[in-house]
Amino acid sequence: VSRGNLTEREGRHIRANYGSKLSMIDHWFGRILDAFDEGGLWDDTALVVCTDHGHYLGDERDGKDVWGKPNVPQFEPLGHTPLLVAWPGRPGGGTCDALTTNVDLFATVADVYGVTVGHRTHGRSLVPLFTGEADSVRDWAIGGMYGKWVQVTDGTTKYARSSSGDNFPLSMWSNRWSTMPVNIAGFDELPAPDERAVLDNMPGTTVPVIRQPFQPGDLLPFWVAGVDSDRHHLYDLDVDPDEQENRVGESLEAEMLDMLRTALLEVEAPAEQFQRLGIA
Repeated sequence: VSRGNLTEREGRHIRANYGSKLSMIDHWFGRILDAFDEGGLWDDTALVVCTDHGHYLGDERDGKDVWGKPNVPQFEPLGHTPLLVAWPGRPGGGTCDALTTNVDLFATVADVYGVTVGHRTHGRSLVPLFTGEADSVRDWAIGGMYGKWVQVTDGTTKYARSSSGDNFPLSMWSNRWSTMPVNIAGFDELPAPDERAVLDNMPGTTVPVIRQPFQPGDLLPFWVAGVDSDRHHLYDLDVDPDEQENRVGESLEAEMLDMLRTALLEVEAPAEQFQRLGIA
């Protein structure tokens, strides 16, 4: 709205549409909860509710009102997603401050069913949180967008590290080169693998995928468009939950940079990721 891309009226219309979607979800999710009541399922069934990323609705971030899912870091409205759990034998209505991330859900389901996972995964089971045996299961969580920011948080501080310089080296690991749904708006493109492509393992796993390296001048996956190199973000969420004061350059940045390195090493991120971010 501040840039003239939307009118105030259009902004209100978008918010109203979003609100109507929430109302619809609330209605149909209520039917699920009714079924739990009617079937007496609460005593032996766990219910986990989570979401994909959020959606900006004019939230003020980085000096502008942000809409949709544009070229910005994962600020709280987009990246801080809900997690609600009903666990048999545990009283409801409480809250938990433990840090979690969506990859923990796979580890949790495997733990519940006693499944031994053959491939390397990065999740931590949340069962100890649900049962009250632990107050936390992880010290950090990482996220980001392909070819753009990589960020780490300890739950109270968030550091989003952008690429350094020309945003290279850059590769794409995928097993969906021909089926990935990228042609969303009629102009999004995904470059086809060429003679440089090799069969490689997904970093941190033994899952084979096609790795396509890129270099300056190549057609790049559309996600990379508009990358804001060398522009990092650091926020103290305890005192600045709306992320208005970027504290990059303060002593806290060195601590969070160490945490980011630790996290990337633990998930076995490829060496080129460290180089791309300028932290090799």
